[in-house]
Amino acid sequence: MSSSTPQVPGTYVFDAAESRRGRALNQLCGSLKYAENRERFKADESAYCAAYELTAEQRDAVLQRDWNRMMELGGSIFYVFKLAMVDGKSMQYLGGVFTGMTPEEFAEALKGGGRSFG
Repeated sequence: MSSSTPQVPGTYVFDAAESRRGRALNQLCGSLKYAENRERFKADESAYCAAYELTAEQRDAVLQRDWNRMMELGGSIFYVFKLAMVDGKSMQYLGGVFTGMTPEEFAEALKGGGRSFG
């Protein structure tokens, strides 16, 4: 079993191995905290990905905004969220993507104490 295999559906263990595997992806996403980098990214997303030497899988996940795949490829939610913000997406939106809910359903689930597993 890979260290990133979810024990709870929609979750990933972000350990040292995943951190190393996702380093380039997380650096790219982290760079988007700066306005000038967001503008460069939006101007040519593919070239921006190439500058960070993403793997082909990571590049495709970024370009397709495959949020779940980014997490599978070593993405940290704290960094991936910076990319989501470039697209005007909320944390509730990502939570919904990761759990198969709408953003509204996800927000309601949080208000109700979260999901139950069992």
